[in-house]
Amino acid sequence: MDPFDSSDSLEGPSKAAATNAEVPVPWSRFSAWLECVCVVTFDLELGQAIELVYPHDVKLSEKEKTSICYLSFPDSYSGCLGDTQLSFRLRQSVGRSSSWFGHEDAYNRDAPVTLQKEHAHFHGYVYFRQVKDASVKRGYFQKSLVVVSRLPFVNLFHSLLQVIAPEYFEKHEPCLETVCNEIDQWPAPVPGQTLNLPVMGVVMQVRIPSKVETPGGSPVKQPQTENLLPAPTVLPSVHELDHFKCFQSVLIHVQMLWELMLLGEPVVVMAPSPTVSSETVLALVSAIAPLRYCGDYRPYFTIHDSEFKEYTTRTQAPPNVILGVTNPFFIKTFQCWPHIIRLGDLKMSGDLPKQVKVKKLAKYIHSIQDLPTQRQKVQSAILRRHLLEQTESFILPLERYLESLMPLQRSMSPWKTPPQIRSFSQDEFMKTLEQAGPQLTLKGDWTGLYRRFFRSPNFDGWYRLRHREMIQKVECLHLEAICAADLLTWTKDKSEVEIVDLILKLREKLMRARKHQLPVKEELLERLEQSIQTIISSLPEDLQTLLHRQ
Repeated sequence: MDPFDSSDSLEGPSKAAATNAEVPVPWSRFSAWLECVCVVTFDLELGQAIELVYPHDVKLSEKEKTSICYLSFPDSYSGCLGDTQLSFRLRQSVGRSSSWFGHEDAYNRDAPVTLQKEHAHFHGYVYFRQVKDASVKRGYFQKSLVVVSRLPFVNLFHSLLQVIAPEYFEKHEPCLETVCNEIDQWPAPVPGQTLNLPVMGVVMQVRIPSKVETPGGSPVKQPQTENLLPAPTVLPSVHELDHFKCFQSVLIHVQMLWELMLLGEPVVVMAPSPTVSSETVLALVSAIAPLRYCGDYRPYFTIHDSEFKEYTTRTQAPPNVILGVTNPFFIKTFQCWPHIIRLGDLKMSGDLPKQVKVKKLAKYIHSIQDLPTQRQKVQSAILRRHLLEQTESFILPLERYLESLMPLQRSMSPWKTPPQIRSFSQDEFMKTLEQAGPQLTLKGDWTGLYRRFFRSPNFDGWYRLRHREMIQKVECLHLEAICAADLLTWTKDKSEVEIVDLILKLREKLMRARKHQLPVKEELLERLEQSIQTIISSLPEDLQTLLHRQ
């Protein structure tokens, strides 16, 4: 068997991406946070139209521009007057590549899976203003300022819009240019660090969680290292919504909603406004944290969406997607969908099958409007903790089973290919539940819930991620065994060809460990590097020269 050989199953950036990371890119700091900022207005001849994109050289496809236009205005049925904030998510055009380059892997490596940068979708955060204006032919001023990002930081970007949008509507493009230049000076988003983000005289202080932190825990605040004037506005979270507010009218169904999210079932949320629609969909997606929701979801979905036909065809079962809608047109369009959540006062005719019945919770809990702010926060924290513990309880038996598939550390030999990770067997896992089942508050057939979970996109996404992490762990254990071996003695009775082959393979392992930042102590890697140099020194001078050049 070939010593030190292991399959290259880890994913990593291409050489081109690594090269690009070293080249200064225009707007590189800006693009670490945002893809672009758009202004969408209402044109009497064209309807909704993009008035401005900043930075000017950002390339959006025509399909992306059209989607942003329709998703940035509330449906006319909503009748939103004044200022409205909402969120959307759209599929990016095929063939588009991220402008983030090297930042992306460093960020995604350290961020929780639920907060990682998206590769195939954009998030849009909208501040829409509609006010009466006699100087406009239509009689109304209608305009949206839209922040487009690959990051799911709903709280941060809506807070940013609350600062910049009112100013932009008064001062127009020069104001927007100034804001974008300020964002281009922000430090990069780094999980686990407290960051100060200045914009228009305000300093927003945020902390992006790290994946090594306990989910739902309170991170230790980092001391301030600089005097900031003015004092920073501290955002409690870049992403967490008020779960109690979002679920207050369906709180008695929260167990069923959690199961629907866990299984990636098709769900339609019918809401009275795009604000309620988008907040509810985002709260649903986050209800299974720390699991990542791996199906598609659209916090706000319109009849103009490019995926409208794809999602409304009746010739096949509904796809694994959560759609937030406000247009009554969808009442009939989605009447065959298995799960429909109806919120607010949306008028609907006829009965829909298997829908979630919305009830007032007067007997269960006081109205949210009557709760003091602090009490609201406590209620939301309790609900979020309940959902978190339920997901962790469900996942724990799966994690234990995965551990049993790993090869033992004592089976790692520096002179052999690492042992294989055993394959996941659903039947074998189900047998483990007899002794080590989950401590769930679920009623009914929870073993059946596992079997249904295995058929969901969420299981597939979770298993792919964990399997990749297990491959990395095996790689680390094998590397540690190699570092502890007496490599020089091994070479004593080997030919020059075998020794050179060994050196090249050791270099490759060393490079991969640093490139992928595997959790191996640096002192071990340095020891391996010294061993490589010692072995090279034992070779004839011509071979030494050749190896030093490589």
